[in-house]
Amino acid sequence: MGQVSVTLNGRTYRLECGDGEEAHLIALSEHLATHVDTMKRKFGQIGDDRLVLMAALMVTDELWEARRQIEALRAELNDIVQGMSAADADNRALEKGLVNTIGAAADRLEMLTERFGLVKPGN
Repeated sequence: MGQVSVTLNGRTYRLECGDGEEAHLIALSEHLATHVDTMKRKFGQIGDDRLVLMAALMVTDELWEARRQIEALRAELNDIVQGMSAADADNRALEKGLVNTIGAAADRLEMLTERFGLVKPGN
């Protein structure tokens, strides 16, 4: 089990984490600490609990905004995929139509060739 020490608003806390997660936990605490420091500069020393709460709300707001953006991107991606699926269906229909048209034209040319004797049947 890993352990890290983090400092938040001048107080040091010892935290446990999974092995190999130390750097990530330190980075998270540093991110929170920047928000605590911002709140402290803006409002002064209004108490640890209030500063941490306000910083946590700011981080939560960032998280919710990121989730909103992810959902918007998922919806946009879904629209693109549906558009591509529709385009693929249209392309398949066009391809089938072209195959049928070319086949009909080939049959017609073959019939005209035989009718006018341009090529003997069987050659």
